[in-house]
Amino acid sequence: MLQKLREKTSGWIAGVILGLLTIPFAFFGMEQYLFQHNDTYAAKIEAPPKWWPAAPGWWPATMLWQREEIDAEEFRNTFERERQQQRASQGEQFDAREFEKADNKRRILDDMVDRRVLRMMAGRAGIVVGDAQVRNEIQSIPAFQVDGKFNPQQYQLTLAAQVPQRSPRQFEQVVREDLQQTLIPSQLLESAFVTPAEVERLLRLIGEKRDVSFVVLPPPAADTGAVSAAEIQRWYDSHGSDYRAPETVTLEYVDIDGSQLPAPAAADDNVLRQRYEQEKNRYSQSEERLASHILVKVDAGADAATQKAAQAKAERIAAQARQPGADFAALARADSDDAGSKAAGGDLGWVGKEMMAKPFEDALFAMQPGEVRGPVKTEFGWHVIQLREVKAGSQVPFEQVREQLAKEQAEADRERVFNDLTGKLVDQVYKNPTTLAPAARAANLPVLKAGPIARGSGTGVLANAAVQRAAFSETLIQDGTVSDPIEIAPGHSVLIRVVAHEQARALPLAKVSGQVIAAIRADRANRAAVAAADAMVAEVRGGKPLAEVAAARQLATSDVPGLPRGAPVPDAKANQALFEVPAPAAGKVAPGRVVLDDGRIVVFAVSKVIPGDPKEATPQQRATLQQQLAQMAGNDDARALVKSLRKRMQITVAESRL
Repeated sequence: MLQKLREKTSGWIAGVILGLLTIPFAFFGMEQYLFQHNDTYAAKIEAPPKWWPAAPGWWPATMLWQREEIDAEEFRNTFERERQQQRASQGEQFDAREFEKADNKRRILDDMVDRRVLRMMAGRAGIVVGDAQVRNEIQSIPAFQVDGKFNPQQYQLTLAAQVPQRSPRQFEQVVREDLQQTLIPSQLLESAFVTPAEVERLLRLIGEKRDVSFVVLPPPAADTGAVSAAEIQRWYDSHGSDYRAPETVTLEYVDIDGSQLPAPAAADDNVLRQRYEQEKNRYSQSEERLASHILVKVDAGADAATQKAAQAKAERIAAQARQPGADFAALARADSDDAGSKAAGGDLGWVGKEMMAKPFEDALFAMQPGEVRGPVKTEFGWHVIQLREVKAGSQVPFEQVREQLAKEQAEADRERVFNDLTGKLVDQVYKNPTTLAPAARAANLPVLKAGPIARGSGTGVLANAAVQRAAFSETLIQDGTVSDPIEIAPGHSVLIRVVAHEQARALPLAKVSGQVIAAIRADRANRAAVAAADAMVAEVRGGKPLAEVAAARQLATSDVPGLPRGAPVPDAKANQALFEVPAPAAGKVAPGRVVLDDGRIVVFAVSKVIPGDPKEATPQQRATLQQQLAQMAGNDDARALVKSLRKRMQITVAESRL
């Protein structure tokens, strides 16, 4: 039998069959072993190759796709920056629980995805931002200016003080990428326009007035009727989510707030001078050079003939610039391909280290004043460089920065005291992981208690999202152990322990029957009031005047001729409803009703619509409106562009990493 099986699986036919069976295994499944890795992205953006936009989205074709990832850590950093910005702008009104909601996280991530999509589009379209444009953008940032002018020393000090620190070249790259990804949306905004006819139409709508009559019905009378057991049960069953006790925890915690700790002794001059020597580079102004250049642009991927032709042109310009009496600025205006500096005669202003491409910088800082050098090759093409003046570097003396050094040293000392105290607490917790008392005694801090606290509630530090996550985590609930230090803000942490936990649960009907009966009666009263209002509207629609319908119910009618759009009469919500009903036919009225936020109901009738007169708008108002409409149209175009780009790409979101 084995011999027969061997004979059947031998020969060229069996070989072909086995070969065909091998192909699917080669393409589907093997890559899972060859390319294993641990994903850390919050979002992944994949786009088909530029030269094959209809490339299929399956392996191995997807190996050709362009990929960009937004790392989970990058998302968390952006999320925290947004939190701090909103907390600073809203103050006491900031709602930490609302900010932590999933839809807000998705909003922030979607914004990050949109920016990354635009950056990918710019790269695929070959959009390049020149050095002059980057430099102009940096020099316009107020944080880098002194007395309204760009200051290189202030620029370097500000970058050094950032967290994390950035070198000028790194910051330049960030600015370049931002300009690159916003170039097309900004051009859409600038090119958007509206026609005079659209402005006229909007002016007629904005200026529209209406003759209206309305009645404000009093709040519905309280319902005191009997409520049957069957009604109570039906309401309870259909509104079960309204009658649940939330999940709660009871906590004990230690609050370590660095701002409440005793201030360390002020550092003496020896310590400050030592800090000054260690950070001397921060307080030095590097040498700067006043330069001009002429760019002969050529793409890095251009063929050899194109490269050689560009080099020859640059050599010819350099020879002209070196001639006695040559006007470098005139040559730049005539021949430079750098749009940012051409009109200014190639002027680059004062240039410091790490502000230009490396070959350009090396050549510039090896030159003598008045010298012309080139051509010099960079990724942008060939440069002819003129050095006009040199400004020597300088060192800020210790006495001038002593106050700043003292402040920084005090902050470092406070941070050290805070870290030492936190470390002492953690050491004690490791020895006694199920209690906070020994650790609190060692740090001379009180053990505080709070609760029961529902998920998403709490005040002060206990409202912090990280504290909430820890308090309701399975580890702390099940083990009863002390948490690791949870950072509330720089220099402020807490350690918590869950001492009691209660799951969310449905409250029995017997316990909430009073609430159920009150809800049923309130619903009855509201429905009766709405039915009464609808009956009034029906009578007006049938031809009765609103004043007559109201008088029959002993209600007063208010008549307001020429009511303008947006006027809070009788309130903003009612005004909106008054202007939403269609214009009445000749000799008729357009009735309606609206329920106000306080439960009252307004029944109204619109008898006349008076369009606004565009001639009443001043030229300034008309121009402002036209500009606003164009900006709105440009924003719509930019959003449509991003939406269209996203449709052509595959975007994967890792919800579990948000």
